[in-house]
Amino acid sequence: MAAAKSGLASRLYRGEAGLDVVGRRKLWFSVAGALILIAVFSFALRGFSLGIEFAGGNSFQVPASVGTMEQTELKVGDALAKAGGGAKVVTAQRVGGTGGDSYELRTSQLSAEQANAVKAEIAREFGIDQAQISGNQVSEAWGSQVTSRALLGLVIFIALVMVYLVLRFEWRMAVAAVSSLFMNLILTAGIYSLVGFEVTPSTIIGFLTILGFALYDVVVVFDKVQENTRGITANNNQTYGDAANLAINQSLMRSLNTSVVALLPVGGLLFIGAGLLGAGTLKDLGLVLFVGMAVAFLTSILLATPLLVLLKNYEPRIQAHNKRVLARKAALASGEATGRAGSRAEAADAPIDPEAAALAGAAPKVGARPAGKRQSGARGGRPAGGGGNRPGGAKRR
Repeated sequence: MAAAKSGLASRLYRGEAGLDVVGRRKLWFSVAGALILIAVFSFALRGFSLGIEFAGGNSFQVPASVGTMEQTELKVGDALAKAGGGAKVVTAQRVGGTGGDSYELRTSQLSAEQANAVKAEIAREFGIDQAQISGNQVSEAWGSQVTSRALLGLVIFIALVMVYLVLRFEWRMAVAAVSSLFMNLILTAGIYSLVGFEVTPSTIIGFLTILGFALYDVVVVFDKVQENTRGITANNNQTYGDAANLAINQSLMRSLNTSVVALLPVGGLLFIGAGLLGAGTLKDLGLVLFVGMAVAFLTSILLATPLLVLLKNYEPRIQAHNKRVLARKAALASGEATGRAGSRAEAADAPIDPEAAALAGAAPKVGARPAGKRQSGARGGRPAGGGGNRPGGAKRR
């Protein structure tokens, strides 16, 4: 029972795990820097797998009754090879509609003549009427318009966040929080680039959504940091980093519970809705939310608060306080800070041995006469009879 109560989960819940997150900030910053470099190299070398809305292209919808998605994608690929002038299938997914389910296949850019030829070839491959196949052409100008609107929304969001955090906390916390948000975006985009996930308008919407979740995580931790560091310079027990690290331990379980609760429905949306049920339109939004929320939890704990401590340590008031605390700890460790009053206080607080206390109570005080038993009826310490009887019956003269 005692072992269960002292488990890691229980200690995390009580904020007693003692995880040294702030003290290892150089490690977290090094890992974050390495991941940023990997992401930047991936942006430059691999780029992004842009959807049809951004790269431009054509889409064809074929009734799902013609066969499986793999068979449909293969036959559409053959039709493109014959009439599409080298075009290929980019993505394929199952979508629902009023007329029943269908397969939506997106291809690279085709001219109007090539699109009609491909539609006729697809109808011949499946043996269906050409009217059952619908086709659309998407210009890349629409995707660029979505991107510009998203960037404008991002700038407005960051500006409002900065104003709120400066008013609610201070400018150092605002800088640390916004840096954590940008780190979240870069790492999520890096995962998209490395793995080759397709970027669609739903992905852009998801990116803006995870910013709010990441900000919530950071504000929860910073609120506890502010509570622990209020009036910290009035005592010499903790440095600013110690108090901030304690805040992380105290709010870690809350952040973890919030992240798990948020990831469960998103994971269900992604793995069950898009994976098992084939709702491909949910995949783009669910994927970016799942990746972004997981990264947001890590950045809010491992980067935001350590960066805040780094910024606060440059403040002269905090610098002087940290020096006093470190000097006091060093003095206590070497035994130089224990004065006469401290020794008496420690002796008074020391546990008392009952046997030693009994011996101490039985010991005579310095200068006291030995305690002897008095005889019954004795007065003045003389023997009974007052010394009137002499040995041998001699009488007093």
